[in-house]
Amino acid sequence: MEAPNTIPSRQSAEEFFKAREALIAREKQQRSDYAFRQSLSPVAKQACSIVASIRNEEKRTIWKTEGNPELDQNELFPGMMFNVAKEHMESTKLWQIVRKMPKGALLHAHLGATVELDWVFNEALATPGMQMSAPVPLSTEKARDTSLITFRYSGTTLNEVPSIWSPEYPPKTLVPIKLAADTFPDGGRDGFIAWIKNRCSITQTESLQHHLGVDDVWRKLQMAFIIVGPVIYYEPILRAFMQKLLRTLKDDGVRWLEGRTLFSVPFTPEGSETYTRGAMELCEVLNQEIEKFMASEDGKGFWGARFIWTSMRGQESSTLIDDMKLCVQAKKRYPKFLEGYDLVGPEDLGRTLHDLTPDILFFQEECKREGVDIPFFFHAGECLGDGDETDSNLFDAILFGTRRIGHAFSLYKHPLLIDMVKEKKILVESCPISNEVLRYTASILSHPLPALLSRGVTAALSNDDPALLGQGTSGLTHDFWQALQGWENLGLAGLGSLAQNSVRWSVFEDQTEEDWHETIEQGAAGTGIRAKHIQEWNTDWETFCQWVVDEFGPNA
Repeated sequence: MEAPNTIPSRQSAEEFFKAREALIAREKQQRSDYAFRQSLSPVAKQACSIVASIRNEEKRTIWKTEGNPELDQNELFPGMMFNVAKEHMESTKLWQIVRKMPKGALLHAHLGATVELDWVFNEALATPGMQMSAPVPLSTEKARDTSLITFRYSGTTLNEVPSIWSPEYPPKTLVPIKLAADTFPDGGRDGFIAWIKNRCSITQTESLQHHLGVDDVWRKLQMAFIIVGPVIYYEPILRAFMQKLLRTLKDDGVRWLEGRTLFSVPFTPEGSETYTRGAMELCEVLNQEIEKFMASEDGKGFWGARFIWTSMRGQESSTLIDDMKLCVQAKKRYPKFLEGYDLVGPEDLGRTLHDLTPDILFFQEECKREGVDIPFFFHAGECLGDGDETDSNLFDAILFGTRRIGHAFSLYKHPLLIDMVKEKKILVESCPISNEVLRYTASILSHPLPALLSRGVTAALSNDDPALLGQGTSGLTHDFWQALQGWENLGLAGLGSLAQNSVRWSVFEDQTEEDWHETIEQGAAGTGIRAKHIQEWNTDWETFCQWVVDEFGPNA
């Protein structure tokens, strides 16, 4: 007996395909970037099509080792690990395009980790009085790899101190950084820079050692902050550092910065022999340098910068409360400079928001007593857990009214919280390269942000700690490129939506909760400073899209 014909008729196949297209279209209507895509101009649509063609061509020609035997030992593929892909991505057309793109605002970046380390340590070498010490002689490779290194200013130079690289070095004795660099046993000054960069950043090998876990790589990152902090927070270097940071951001298409820093760091005024806990002095220096940049030729077209006060989440309550009180007083003295409050440090190793609840409630009461409004921008969900104490920080952050969530890496596991984040218009500050280098995800391909975007969660891209994590620059191009090249459903339009979101959720001025939500809802249709900057970004976007068409259209 002849088997029944199981191949559908042409008519039923066509109906199936129409139903399939309708289902896909229906799902895409739920995306957070759907409205942005619907508003694209003809030129923007053409630019998006051109970029999609370039992306597909580069996937076929650059990110394939087939037919290139010399690359067999280093398999290339789309969405590969950032630290391995970095040397290849910067020579692509896609890189040229993303480099030129208007990126809006940088909303999540820790100040001490924003400027490339080559610049930082060359600036230290050029700064009179910068010295270094170690608790043991750095005479062996093991000592150089593991010992704590301390940098500080001193106007006194001891004569005939044995080399810090020799067994005879007296522990904790200061030596001029220039002398130490020039006598470095493996390559002199160039070798010194390479060595100290290795000590102060997550290397390619370290980022790929997932079997050692997240806590292991965080210990290296925390040590990096400890080593580099006293260099950056010496006043003359910090002033130059801020100018370098703001120039680099502007050159990369970033128009606004919201930085995070610990104001309890060991800040050293120019010419001082000792560290201070000069939070007010630090506010003053940073504020002055922002104003200086805004008044300069380089600052034309830049919108400005504000800071989020951060405290270490691992501190005891008494220390933390003292820092919170200081934050309130700083807000009263520098109301336009400080915009909010956050708790930082590795979530798995620090105190949870649940444990910190009495302290956070004290902070809110202190703000009321002093007549200031300091909203929260909490880190939460920067973890691999599902239902553990760290993962549950997401619940507390939302209940405390955070206006944005830093990372929210584990949010995709919480359907109810996703709905609440959408309802409350909370933006996710996503840092894809940071999440990868700190071993939360193996590569951009397994990052959870696409799942959140598809569910309608709004987000913006940030770089977190670019100087210490491998980007090697303060700009956002690496993170933007990774997202565009790695996520199939994003495209240039989706990337544009993320950039516009960063402007829409920026804190250009202090606002009540009601005004904050109202102006975000209004977007470019409003009348205030937020609407003005969204409109300016929209103009930059159209200019950029026209450039893409003019530059790449004929050859796409």
